Amino acid sequence: MVLLQTILIVILVYYGFKLLLKWLAPKLLNYAVKKTSERFGQQFRNPQDFDGRQHHEGETSISKKPPRRSNPSKKVGEYIDFEEID
Repeated sequence: MVLLQTILIVILVYYGFKLLLKWLAPKLLNYAVKKTSERFGQQFRNPQDFDGRQHHEGETSISKKPPRRSNPSKKVGEYIDFEEID
């Protein structure tokens, strides 16, 4: 009898969770899409550079890339030339 009750409870929890997920998933998805579109629209209304500072019209800003460091002592490997033998 206990085994039958346990199986019944597991089945009820499974279908209850499935029903709850069908009801909540669209609402959560709509909320996430709405929030994302608000953030996306806000970026176009308030344009900022990547560093987060606002630049006003007529203001000049120059950003430089850090110099690339090349490592000439780094060994890549040997080149082996293969020849076909007929």
